[in-house]
Amino acid sequence: MSSDRIIQVERDILGKNDRLAADNRARFRADDVLAFNLVSSPGAGKTTLLARAVSELKDNCPIGVIEGDQQTSNDAERIRATGVPAVQVNTGKGCHLDAAMIGEAYDRLPRLNGGILFIENVGNLVCPAAFDLGEACKIVVLSTTEGEDKPLKYPNMFAVSSLMLINKIDLAPVLDFDLARTIEYARRVNPKIEVLTLSARTGEGFAAFYAWIRKRAEKARAASLSAVSA
Repeated sequence: MSSDRIIQVERDILGKNDRLAADNRARFRADDVLAFNLVSSPGAGKTTLLARAVSELKDNCPIGVIEGDQQTSNDAERIRATGVPAVQVNTGKGCHLDAAMIGEAYDRLPRLNGGILFIENVGNLVCPAAFDLGEACKIVVLSTTEGEDKPLKYPNMFAVSSLMLINKIDLAPVLDFDLARTIEYARRVNPKIEVLTLSARTGEGFAAFYAWIRKRAEKARAASLSAVSA
């Protein structure tokens, strides 16, 4: 195909996805569900992080998880072992989740009214940056074992994320990892990105993460009430 034709196909794909994402967002808003799209490179620790978070949050509000992987249901099984419902979406040769997949998976979860939906995207810092799923925001997970320059190598993902979680912070003392430089690089591409450090293994930093989630929920409900009164 010519370069013009390739650009047109990409626009068509993204345009359709954006329309479906808007439908998802409207459904989440109607159900008072706060949806987060977790993205990272493979091995950053998203699933371990998520399993700890949902097990500790599940008594406070309804929680559901949509797991994206090319193959296997391993991650969904790990989430279900915590007592939280999870739907596995296998993308096959696809490198990301899209809005249609999320809409179908959401139908398979129990009702989450007033709760939280966590979407764990396929491990990839490239393609998922371009696809809106209807989430409230993207959360990018970066581990200390990956080095400081990921935000510069994959700027699009960090530019569209609201929060950067720096995972495996317990390993920082034994690694040549510069936390300040990592944050500096992330804010070069996204000056507004918020940053939290945590350890999915030890639980360090999770209280601050939960406080951040509560703050987002309060803002979303205030915005919803404002829209209704207007």
